[in-house]
Amino acid sequence: MSKKVEEVVNDELVNDEAVYEKKWYIIHTYSGYEKKVATDLEKRIESLNLTDRVFRILVPEEEVLEEKRGKMVKVPRKLFPSYVMVEMLSVKEENELGLGYRVDSEAWYVIRNTNGVTGFVGVGSDPIPLSDREAEDLLSKIGINDSEKENKFNIDFEIGEKVIVKKDSFMDQEGEIAEIDYEHGRIKVMLEVFGRLTPVEFEYNEIEKR
Repeated sequence: MSKKVEEVVNDELVNDEAVYEKKWYIIHTYSGYEKKVATDLEKRIESLNLTDRVFRILVPEEEVLEEKRGKMVKVPRKLFPSYVMVEMLSVKEENELGLGYRVDSEAWYVIRNTNGVTGFVGVGSDPIPLSDREAEDLLSKIGINDSEKENKFNIDFEIGEKVIVKKDSFMDQEGEIAEIDYEHGRIKVMLEVFGRLTPVEFEYNEIEKR
């Protein structure tokens, strides 16, 4: 068992031996096994006392509105089928390609040998983490803001919320929010167009609460 790191400050810890950072990795799973893999991993990480090396496990999903039997209902939709995000403690180190990151070998083994996991996204057997920007962009799509930066759009809407459009030909039409793009400040609203409910995209400031 490798040495336990007791505290990570601002996602980075420096000691006499190494620099540790929290980094997001992507694991590939069998199709349809994403949630089972995430649940099993959480249980294994807890039971094996690896919570100091593996922090969050997420299946990237967003809620969208779909029409079922004449009604609009919220349904989860996987952003990247067959992929699961895992936040792990990593050692920053130099390698032949420059600056890189290395994950704990025991945590790697447990994740890699969990039923339904086919491997890490990386080069060969070596996982490659998402860049900070890639991780922030992906997390923002599922409504998680890990950045220390202020939410520049300050979006205060939810999926399924009824809103009124304040733009051009759709002025004063009422609809329900189907998708929210937190990163770019855009919102899709279900509106009746030519007799059919259609998702129409607006800037966040082109709609208002009903």
